[in-house]
Amino acid sequence: MLRSWDLKLRLNKADRLSIYLQIAQKIIEEIQSGRLPPSAVLPGTRELALELGVNRKTVILAYDELIAQGWLSTEPRRGTFVSENLPNFLSQERHPLPVLEGILPKGPLSLSPAENADRGDDAISFNDGIPDTRLIPFEVLSRAFRHALIASARVNRLGYDNPKGILDLRKSLAAMLNMERGLHVDENHICTVRGSQMGIFLAARILTRPNDYVVVEALTYPPAYQAFKSCGANIIQVGLDEHGIKEDELERVCRQHPVRAVYVTPHHQFPTTVMMTAERRLKLLLLAEQYDFAIVEDDYDHEFHFSHHPVFPLASTDPTGRVIYVGSLSKVLAPGLRVGYVVASPDFIDQCAGEIMLIDRQGNSVTELAVAELMKTGELKRHIRRTYKIYQERRNELADLLTSTLGEFVDFDLPHGGLAFWLRIKDADSFGRFMSRTLEEKVHVLPSALFARSGEEASALRLGYGSLNGAELKKGVQRLKLAFST
Repeated sequence: MLRSWDLKLRLNKADRLSIYLQIAQKIIEEIQSGRLPPSAVLPGTRELALELGVNRKTVILAYDELIAQGWLSTEPRRGTFVSENLPNFLSQERHPLPVLEGILPKGPLSLSPAENADRGDDAISFNDGIPDTRLIPFEVLSRAFRHALIASARVNRLGYDNPKGILDLRKSLAAMLNMERGLHVDENHICTVRGSQMGIFLAARILTRPNDYVVVEALTYPPAYQAFKSCGANIIQVGLDEHGIKEDELERVCRQHPVRAVYVTPHHQFPTTVMMTAERRLKLLLLAEQYDFAIVEDDYDHEFHFSHHPVFPLASTDPTGRVIYVGSLSKVLAPGLRVGYVVASPDFIDQCAGEIMLIDRQGNSVTELAVAELMKTGELKRHIRRTYKIYQERRNELADLLTSTLGEFVDFDLPHGGLAFWLRIKDADSFGRFMSRTLEEKVHVLPSALFARSGEEASALRLGYGSLNGAELKKGVQRLKLAFST
């Protein structure tokens, strides 16, 4: 099949980002610009490799990644094409806008206190997907803390510092986000926070005035819902399916209400673990531009994606700067270290710093310096590689246990990534009895009612497995079987 024009890509071989990821990102940009419309034919892998001066296997890797993400499709003996399900960007009326202009409200907002829930230590706990703190490289971490403490004391850095966070850490985070997640940011686009929840709250406080409309999915992360609610927002929930948020329902809401922000977890949807498809991501970005709202993207466990290479965040393909990107190192290290970050325009980050001055003045500079050292020395990346394999093994082991032990009671789809499963209960009528039995069997689970405003979604469970080893997983599933069986 003939192409009407040749695909011209410019690669930077000095860039530390892998060549195949550069190729993938460039093709995404061509699609979003409208130069590659739906069903457009792409050059063969051999032809493109020759044109770019790279190995053919590199181009094959890039194409495979884009096919896995839904940007491209392939047909035997015909070639590779832009997915026909993607919107045609040339047919979209585009209105480039200043970054978040007209979205950012002014003035302080009142707050509500957060609530904490404790769990007993005498049970097997399938939590919401926290990591196993027993895997932390304590010797490496303690050495980094010692260096940070000594260095801070010697140069009198244990006083007040920049509320945006230590410069070394913000630079290290910018390098990681640019190389591994396709962002284009520097330290001025980043504010470090005490975990992703603080980042979500800051976004809610800056974006939301009382009685503004904020959209979340029908099943969502409760603390995020509460963060927007505490700022006076009217929360509207829209449906989701196996492809992510239903953009047709979202558009209907936008026609009825002036939506200020949409909160999503596109990489591994919380709590259902669904990965938002490329088509849904693009339509969400287009709706944000069309209806003038911000997107708060919570990428809480980006590092642990097992089916193929992690999908780039929405923020990496955001043409108008409307995405507020919230991430965390809690899933990589430990929630107790409280290191997260917000990525947005410098103006938005300045507002984050202003809010932090009202909350706690600044974070823990010693912890931030220690984490920056772990990132610069490569220790953090080595830790991620080690735990990645462990969590993948645990995911596969739990999948086998669920199939062999609970197959008659539950259905599930193997999650692409993250540290949790979403179980659908086959006999919804028995769900209440099952939940009461879990207490007797000393196994803790999270029913879907916790993630919804009504009890309509009450016949599913979120099972976090990251913090449990093989023996604990087996014991927990056996206790679940007893709870189902009696």
